[in-house]
Order: sequence, then C-alpha cells, then structure tokens
Amino acid sequence: MLRQLRPVLLNGIALVATFAIVYLLMRVGIIDSFYQDTIALVCINIVLAVSLNLIVGFTGQFSLGHAGFMALGAYTTALVTLHFPTIWGMLGGIVLGALVAAAIGLLIGLPTLRLRGDYLAIATLGMAEIIRVLMQNFTFTGGASGLFPSRYLNWTWMFILTAGSVVLIANYIRSRAGRESIAVRENEIAAESIGVNTTKAKTLAFVVGAFFGGVAGGMYGSYFYWIVPKTFSFMMSFNILVIVVLGGLGSISGSVIAAILLGVVNVLLADPNLVPIRMILYSLILIILMVFRPQGLMGDKELSIRLFRSILPKRRRPPDEEPVPAGEGRLEPAEVTS
Repeated sequence: MLRQLRPVLLNGIALVATFAIVYLLMRVGIIDSFYQDTIALVCINIVLAVSLNLIVGFTGQFSLGHAGFMALGAYTTALVTLHFPTIWGMLGGIVLGALVAAAIGLLIGLPTLRLRGDYLAIATLGMAEIIRVLMQNFTFTGGASGLFPSRYLNWTWMFILTAGSVVLIANYIRSRAGRESIAVRENEIAAESIGVNTTKAKTLAFVVGAFFGGVAGGMYGSYFYWIVPKTFSFMMSFNILVIVVLGGLGSISGSVIAAILLGVVNVLLADPNLVPIRMILYSLILIILMVFRPQGLMGDKELSIRLFRSILPKRRRPPDEEPVPAGEGRLEPAEVTS
C-alpha cells in the first residue's frame, strides 16, 4: 500500500514546492511582470501540449486544429468576463469555453476521424481556419480588432488549472478509455478484432483533447488583455505540435518539460541584440535537439524515480558477493583435494 502511495505523495510534494517557490519569488519581486507573463505562457502551453499529445501521441491521430479549440475557449471566456467582471465570471467562462470547444470537437470529430493521416490533418486545419475567420468577421467578437478583457487569472488559479488539467488527462490515459486509445494507436485493425470501438475511442480522445484545449484558451483569455484572431493562426497549432514532438509522442512529462524548455529558450533569446537572428537561433536549437534526440526528450517514457534508477550506473558487487548460477556450487577450502 505504501509503495502505491509513494509516487502520489512525491508528486504532491513536488507540486506544492513548485507553487510555493514561484509564489514567494513573485511576492519578493524577483519574478517581475515579464517573467510572470512568460510563466503564464508556459502554463498555457503545457495544457495545450498535453491535451494535443492525447490526440496525436496516445491515440495516433494527426491533428492540426488545436488553435481553433483554443480560440473558442479564449473568446468565450473573454465574452463572459466582459459581461460578468468577477472571478466567478472568469471560472464560469473557462468552463463554458471548454464545453463549447468539446461540443465543436464532437461535431467535427464524428465525420473527420474516419479519415487517416494527412487527410485528417488537412480537415482539422481547415476547421481551425474556419473558426479563426468567423471570429474575425463576427461583430460580437470585436472583428479584426479583437476583445479587451480584464485580467482575473493570478498565479494561484493558473497553477491549479495547469496541474489539474495534467492530472485529469493522465488519469484519463490510465483509464479503460485511455487504454483503448493506445490500442487504436498501436494497431487499429487488431483493436477492432478484440472488441474496441475504434471510432468511439478516437472521438472521445478528440473531444477530451478539445475540452482541455478550450481550458488553455480560457486561461489565455482571462490573463492577457487583448484577444485577437491572428493569435490563433496555423502557426499556433504548429508551435503546439512542435512542443509535443520535442517532448516525445506519448509522454505527458515530456510535453511538460518541452514547454518549460522552450519557455526558457524564448527568455534567453529575448535580448534586443538577438532580435535579427532570433528565429534562426530558435530553429537551430530545435534542429540540434531533433538530430540528437529524434524520439523526443522523453520518448514514450514518463519522468519517475524508476526511470532515474535505470539511468544511474549500477553498483558492481564484489566477487565474493556475486550470485552463484543455478546448478553450480562454490568449493569450500576444506573440499579441495590434492
């Protein structure tokens, strides 16, 4: 029982320590507004990457429409907070935006998830572009000028939403529905032969991923002061996919590490002297990482104590402590005959 609870306790301690350290650094002023915005973007990217990894890495469906779900969550949350300017309006807007994104994900997923490979990617990309163009032309969304909501999301709520999203997605993957998604990824025909409803498994994973994409959009819409359609273009979907591939397809902790790493890289490249070559350096860093680690930083592994133990060199036993192979005995000095 204790061995089963140990990972949960260690993860809980790590989460509490992370929250407390960042909170204290913000209180004493070491983390200023620039770094706070960077941390907010990292948290949003973590939710986006983990939710997209559920679709691409664990279910094996190539989607390029995650920016569309993010846009739905962001605009819904911004509209709700403009009409109900309270913290409860923010939370209600995030939940409503996530439900809207999930509903659109279900509506789009039922017909498109019968497609495979590049065809599915093109269909989801078209869906995201339709959402962006509609947001750009509707009057109630502010058109091309966008919306200007107030900020209600602080570090406490940002951390709760980020950690909660990652934990819920991880538990979904460990559930029966998550195992069915992994079976579909490994071999869809074999999964069907053992009774897995592959269409249901793919659609459910797509809807759950869309839901948390909407949560990330709601976090964006309740933190930043300007919501504009061009933010949710194809490049946003591509950047999220880069984080997923860099961290490792099928690894939740890999997506978290990759989002943090790219956030640090963006901070280091924020120097005004590096602006002319910023994208060149950013691209070179990604190329170098993918050349030396093509399977991603974590591959399909998860960060755990067992993983660290497998990486550390094992201590060799002295010769007299080596285990004796079965069927062989070690002669004692008294047994030696001349």
